[in-house]
Order: sequence, then C-alpha cells, then structure tokens
Amino acid sequence: QVQLVETGGGLVQAGGSLRLSCVASGSIFSINAMGWYRQRPGKQRELVATNTPGGRTNYVDSVKGRFTISRDGAKNTVYLQMNSLKPEDTAVYYCNAQIRLRAVDVYNDYWGQGTQVTVSS
Repeated sequence: QVQLVETGGGLVQAGGSLRLSCVASGSIFSINAMGWYRQRPGKQRELVATNTPGGRTNYVDSVKGRFTISRDGAKNTVYLQMNSLKPEDTAVYYCNAQIRLRAVDVYNDYWGQGTQVTVSS
C-alpha cells in the first residue's frame, strides 16, 4: 500500500558530495516525521537525520555540519544532501517515514529498500 523509493546513492571520493532522495507513494493520508538511517558494514542501523512536518531537524553528531535533511511535503519527498563525505560514511542508507494510511488512525513506520553509498579514500 505504501512504497518508499530511494535514489541518489553511488561511489564518490572522500570530500565529495551526494544527494539522496526518497519518495513515498501509495494510499497516504498524512506523513509525520521522515528521516534517513544507515547501516555501516558490521554495525547496527543508526539514525542519521530526521525532519518533522514543522521543520524541526535532528542529526547524529558525526554528520552535523556536513549533511542537510530537507523535505517537500507536497511531493512526499525527503532529501539528504551529503557534503564533505568521509570513508566512514560508507553504508547502506535507508529512508524512513511515519505514515498514516487512509481510514487508519495511527502512524506506522515504513522503510525504503536502501541505497548504497560508498566513499573511497
């Protein structure tokens, strides 16, 4: 009923930039927070950044000042601009959204399939 599709991953050299996009589609009534998580090799999935409908943002300390999350509410889309990338940013990046479906009274978490970001040194 709901799909989150991420695009924009790839291979980049250290110091470079990438922009991730995630579009939510389906029988969506409303979306609360949207965000990005990542899973680095051998590590657990971790929060990278979140964005609420009111525009409040939250970042993990390791990306503050380098990554910027933004969203387009009209397009049900969230972006992650990643600058000054480091090899330790290499991970699979997942989009997450808290979505309320039509005729459903609660918000549930939905996830994208993930997009690989590889930063070479």
